[in-house]
Amino acid sequence: MIATFFGQDGLGSSAAFVVSLLLGFGFGFALEQAGFGSSRRLAGIFYFRDMTVLRVMFTAMVTAMLGLQGALALGVVNVEQIYFLPTVYGAQIIGGLLFGVGFVVSSWCPGTAAVGLASGRLDALIFLGGAALGSILFNELYGIVGPLATWGDSGIQFVWAALGISGPQFALLFSAVAVAAFWGSEWIEKRAAGAGPYLGSPFLKAFSVTILVGALAVALLPPATPSTTAAAPAALSETEMLQAMEAGEDHIDPDELADRLLAGDASLVLVDIRTPAEFAAFHLRGAVNVAAADLPEFLESRKNQGTIVLYSNGMTHPAQARDALARMGFANACFLTDGLQGFMQEVLKPVSLRSTPLSEAQAARVNAWRTFFLGGPQTGAAKAMKPPGDTPGLVETSWLLENLGRSDLRIIDLRPQPAYNSGHIPGSVRMDVEHFRGAVGGVPSMLLPADLIARHWGLLGITPETTVVLVPADRLQDATLVGMALERVGHMRYAILNGGWEPWVAARGPVDTVLPTITATEYPVPTGADTFTVNYQEVLALSRTRSAVLLDVRPGDFFSGKKSDEARAGRIPGTVNRPYTSDLSTNNTVIQFKPLTELAEAYAKLIPSKDSPVVVSCRTGHQASQTYFLLRHLLRYRRVSWYDGGWVEWASRLELPIETGGG
Repeated sequence: MIATFFGQDGLGSSAAFVVSLLLGFGFGFALEQAGFGSSRRLAGIFYFRDMTVLRVMFTAMVTAMLGLQGALALGVVNVEQIYFLPTVYGAQIIGGLLFGVGFVVSSWCPGTAAVGLASGRLDALIFLGGAALGSILFNELYGIVGPLATWGDSGIQFVWAALGISGPQFALLFSAVAVAAFWGSEWIEKRAAGAGPYLGSPFLKAFSVTILVGALAVALLPPATPSTTAAAPAALSETEMLQAMEAGEDHIDPDELADRLLAGDASLVLVDIRTPAEFAAFHLRGAVNVAAADLPEFLESRKNQGTIVLYSNGMTHPAQARDALARMGFANACFLTDGLQGFMQEVLKPVSLRSTPLSEAQAARVNAWRTFFLGGPQTGAAKAMKPPGDTPGLVETSWLLENLGRSDLRIIDLRPQPAYNSGHIPGSVRMDVEHFRGAVGGVPSMLLPADLIARHWGLLGITPETTVVLVPADRLQDATLVGMALERVGHMRYAILNGGWEPWVAARGPVDTVLPTITATEYPVPTGADTFTVNYQEVLALSRTRSAVLLDVRPGDFFSGKKSDEARAGRIPGTVNRPYTSDLSTNNTVIQFKPLTELAEAYAKLIPSKDSPVVVSCRTGHQASQTYFLLRHLLRYRRVSWYDGGWVEWASRLELPIETGGG
């Protein structure tokens, strides 16, 4: 079987570059031989004098389509080795219209213009220069035209699926259309210019028969890997996968999984696809650790037998793995809704920290889950330390007292330096929240990139298996912003000491002035861990479409525009205001959230449901991090994003719209 550069994630390799270069030269040579170096010949299609463009393009499409469908049917290429372009109606419709207008006006397209330039055509050079300037203009105006790039994004769609036929059947139908186009173009040329030399010729007849026979052969090809015993399960079609998604068969909810595991359901195969280090730190009881690439081989014996449940920290990778397995014939694979983070919230969160009261039966169910998953035998670091109730979340002083001194615990004190020097929790290290922020892309006070943050954690001796407890001073948002830094590198084993320093003192917890001995580590830099940060272009699109709850947590006077410390006063259009201070208790000595039942009721009035998309913002992302933590980790809203640039960036970009008044 052929392994493509895309399938091997090798598109950036030198071998891929060489192959692309050779294909480019070959493509250009073919276009030159077809006469595409002449804009006059290209323009001939608009006057029906020369239909070469139509014939060449149909030939290229039919050749590629039949070759690809044949390779797939014969098992020469696996569908997972192919990149399929997603359907984005806005970008493709507008882009197609612009492309068509440009072709009509200039008689060039980018590929043919390159051929023309190689032939010394000045107009081709002018066309390519205009294309480059257009790209620059698109970049500069992205804040305005950017929404078109995502408007109508429908993912990967196939024409034959919409028609209710198979890919090979569509290839046969399209080949018939192509043959008709070949004959029609010859007839049109003869009528318009007295040409059409191939009309009725033996060559055109033989060429047409060859195409149709080839298309028919592709449509009738047998399966790629016929079995001499039982027939292999058919891979799910795209339509079947969408139907399974609509029916909810592609996922399993945390409470259902917990109940089935607790009941000892032998038909379950629970697969953790995270890294071995993350698996060793904590995993669900009964899970096995398998790399995504090894899933087909490992699960072959359980194909369509029982239920295969895939999970990771979130849902993105398990969902992709489930879809890949479905295309291989695994109709019994599903993923865990909201991943391990959702499982922690739904199943393992203590009854005392739930935002809504539970009945006796519900509380007993939760406690049974917690006993099974947290009280039973575990391995590795999880045996040494269970998560502090719920991570990310809040941890009480009593828990920290019980676990103080463990090697896999790191306490970060966020109080001012003099306060830390005068006395701190034994073993804790002092960090300033501003160590994690800086100018990024010219915008000040932005959370640093993942590689710089990972370096910080390494200097503190933190590994992915370490449980981190954050001790805030007089501002809870300091701890939540450091929490954002942890989450940016995918470190979810952290909690905030509820109430901060004062409850520790009140509980007569030990205090010393000894600086801890730290052994630095190499904290791994992940890719794709930050899925919660959005930029101003994304916020602009959401503001225009009103497709998300935009929540500004600045004080009311700044939200209304009465006060301002920035380039402009006001707010992002369409935002609603709930100051971050509204979520805090009025006790001036203990910094903590109001009761979760009260907060849940308040936010239910602002956000339609737990699945509604929400974007939180403030001035620099600092205050908004507190609201993000509350919504995502304590109140369990599932689709919360964080606009780090905040009003500092928005106000400075004069092309972005603002609103004032109200509040």
